[in-house]
Amino acid sequence: MSVTLADALRDAAQATPDRVVLVDGDCRLTCAALLERATALAHALTARMPPASMVSFMLPNWHEAAVVYLGATLAGMVVNPILPSLRDHELRFLLDDADSRMIFVPARFRGHDYAAMVGRVTDTLDRPPEVVVVRGAAAGHTPYSALFDGPPSGTLRTPRPDEVRMVMYTSGTTGRPKGVLHTHDSIHALICQIRDHWRVEPGDAFCVPSPIAHIGGSIYAFECPLLLGTTAVLMERWDGDEAVALMTAERCTHMAGATPFLEHLLAAAERAGTRLPDLKVFICGGASVPPSLIRRATRYFARAAVSRVYGSTEVPVTTVGALDDPDRAADTDGRPGIADVRLVDGEIRARGPQMLVGYLHPEDDAGSFDADGYFRTGDLGRWDGRCLVVTGRAKDLIIRNGENISPKEIEDLLTGEAGIAEIAVVGVPDGRTGERACAVIVPTEQPGPDVADLDRVLRARGVAPFKIPEQVEIWDALPRNDAGKVLKHRIRAVLTGKVD
Repeated sequence: MSVTLADALRDAAQATPDRVVLVDGDCRLTCAALLERATALAHALTARMPPASMVSFMLPNWHEAAVVYLGATLAGMVVNPILPSLRDHELRFLLDDADSRMIFVPARFRGHDYAAMVGRVTDTLDRPPEVVVVRGAAAGHTPYSALFDGPPSGTLRTPRPDEVRMVMYTSGTTGRPKGVLHTHDSIHALICQIRDHWRVEPGDAFCVPSPIAHIGGSIYAFECPLLLGTTAVLMERWDGDEAVALMTAERCTHMAGATPFLEHLLAAAERAGTRLPDLKVFICGGASVPPSLIRRATRYFARAAVSRVYGSTEVPVTTVGALDDPDRAADTDGRPGIADVRLVDGEIRARGPQMLVGYLHPEDDAGSFDADGYFRTGDLGRWDGRCLVVTGRAKDLIIRNGENISPKEIEDLLTGEAGIAEIAVVGVPDGRTGERACAVIVPTEQPGPDVADLDRVLRARGVAPFKIPEQVEIWDALPRNDAGKVLKHRIRAVLTGKVD
């Protein structure tokens, strides 16, 4: 029988009221406390907006984000996680596109004034959302604490399992982010798959440094603790040495993240002289994962299974890894779990109960699915026995530290700026971040712009720092085919020294 996360929260609070579900520094939230806070917030949301309204949050990995996520769920609202690393340009688009009715932001985080930024953005919107500020001065907005004042009012609406409960944006090759729709049912199917394939048992603990605005971070922080009986140990910023100390203290059994997380964790564990004996599983994905790294981590973390996996926001955890076969875990992206995967002319297509039910705008569905309902990933692959090997991306995306960068978005913003006649942004391998963005520029005059020039232009446009190219190459011309299309594979070949 299908259940919603609202059902799971109530059941957990009744069955195990004192069980800790979230650890955030000195804050340890129990099932009962989470239900109490989420219920109070749900009443406040219900009093402010109609059912199924969009509630956004742009928060670090803080326990308040779980209260917002669960409060919106109890109220029958739709949650919209937004990466804190985004800035004015992206935030303006997302709030307008989703028609968000409320957004939760920190007052300040990592030196950035979010209260001021969201104020600038909402001033430009025809239908601005109510702004709620967490942990700090509200600066003219609504303080988070104010939502918990006064007695409960109104009746909470019970959501259905097949209702859309989350919109999570993903970068597309068009340069315009697309809102991915997930229901209680699709996320529940995903969580059951994780339970069945990743050795998860009640009482296990997930270390969660991945952003909670990513599909991975959100499920480990918000869903698994209630549906699987685990604890989420949150990290607001990543540091390998701090992670080792935290995972040791909290006896973390699971962690998942992009390549840099595993590299840094392994190096920190070696420095500390610990093999993290409580760690059972490390799942690595989101960017190119060197087989040698998986092998090194498998040898060092003697008790843990370390494996590559493949997935997307649209079809999360398409493959579940190969936890029982260390060689396949390193050399392939693992076996499909509940997803049905097929290759069509080399393109990976997937269909399963954990997949999206569509995009926020129906026109984005066109071309995204084939006639049989398989999602067209745009990624290329091949089979190695029953395991999938991802060989490249047809989609023109750059994945830096697990964050998606749309080259077209950056190209559109820079063309005609700073003496740029033509520009192509491509991803090149980077040992620290997985990939970095390189801008290949045909300038209007020599010597042409440098990294600092691009940084200045893009920051002035409110672009997130992680999207700004870290390398600039000046060329006389961009390679094109007979139809005039820029041949980015040739550009990458030159930059990586792999020219035939």
